[in-house]
Amino acid sequence: MRLTLLGTGHAMTTACYNTCFVLTEQGRHFLVDGGGGSGILAQARRAGMAWRDMEAIFCTHKHIDHLLGVVWAARAAMQEMFLGVRQGDLAILAHAELADLLGRLLRELIRGEEAALVGSRVRIHALGDGEERRILGRRTVFFDIGSEQDRQFGFAMDLKEKGRLVCLGDEPLHAPGERYARGASLLMHEAFCLASEAERFRPYEKRHSTARDACLAAARMQAGAVLLYHAEDSCLAQRKVRYRDEGRTVFSGPIYVPDDLDVLNLD
Repeated sequence: MRLTLLGTGHAMTTACYNTCFVLTEQGRHFLVDGGGGSGILAQARRAGMAWRDMEAIFCTHKHIDHLLGVVWAARAAMQEMFLGVRQGDLAILAHAELADLLGRLLRELIRGEEAALVGSRVRIHALGDGEERRILGRRTVFFDIGSEQDRQFGFAMDLKEKGRLVCLGDEPLHAPGERYARGASLLMHEAFCLASEAERFRPYEKRHSTARDACLAAARMQAGAVLLYHAEDSCLAQRKVRYRDEGRTVFSGPIYVPDDLDVLNLD
């Protein structure tokens, strides 16, 4: 299995795309969030990803920098269905409120015969907290992260040899997520900026973390490795080094700070 970061930036970045990623195994894809618009189509093309191989899409929450690209991704898959180049159905997964919103958006924004595919071949599933599903053949548990804002879900996916990938969405680790994050092989944690630049970027006002905060959470959860994303883009060329250096002051394991389109082999 491999992880491809289609985007690594927060909502207002312009030098990189909004945070979203793809998990791929044996030619099948699982998209997590879609960024804020049609840029998801270009990022997928650059990553060599075909929509006909997209098995499922998961949307963590309804913020526009995560949600709107899902509409474009679904439309791309629906066009392939309509043209007969895609045989399989598409599953879209989200918590109940968001699943309802996505269904309404797809029906109202996509016209004609393609829209008729929503509910037949584009199947929208409302997830419950702690619900278990098989994604790309892997046991995957979706959970409510405990956000004090809009409801938001993350997930934990089994890797080989009893490993576990845990995605916390785009908020800091909250108490409900600790049972999944503890001992994770790879913990995916948002890191809005460096702690040394918190006064400039004000992450806490937006309910986000610094790189140091994220690595402290990884250390506390005894994670094997941590991946930092959903970051600002003011120092993009130096971001990997700067974020890793700050994280290493509190976490001794591997720290991944990806750029857009970076690929990580998971098992």
